[in-house]
Amino acid sequence: MLKNCIVGFLVWFLTGTVVLAQGNSVVEQVKESIKAGSAKELAKYLNPSVDVTLEGKPSTYSKAQAEFVLRDFFKANPPSEFNIIHQGSSKGGQPFAIGQYKSGANTFRVWMKIKVSGNESLVQEISFVKE
Repeated sequence: MLKNCIVGFLVWFLTGTVVLAQGNSVVEQVKESIKAGSAKELAKYLNPSVDVTLEGKPSTYSKAQAEFVLRDFFKANPPSEFNIIHQGSSKGGQPFAIGQYKSGANTFRVWMKIKVSGNESLVQEISFVKE
C-alpha cells in the first residue's frame, strides 16, 4: 500500500514537473519573440485558437488573425524592453507567465496562459494591459 502511494506521488510530481518545464520552454521562446517585436515569430507559439486582449478589448482569433493583430500592436508600440517577472502554474497545473513590456513612455502588463497538450505547449491566452 505504501509502495503504491509513493509510486503514485512520484508519477504525479514528475508529471507536474514536466508540464512546468514545457511551459517554461515556450515562455522563453515567447519572451524572445516579444522582445524582438516579431508577431511572425510569436505566432509559432500560439494555439490554433487564441484569446488576445489589447487595450482592454478581449477577442478570440485564429493563429493567423492573432499574428496580424499583434503585428499592428508591435508596430504601434515598438518594444524597448520586455521581461518575465513571474511564472508558475495554477492549482490545476496550467502554466502561466506575467511580464512587463515597455514601449517608449508606455508600460504594459503582459499575462499569458499556456496550454499543454501531450508534449506540445502553446499560448492559449495573451493580454497586453497598459499600466
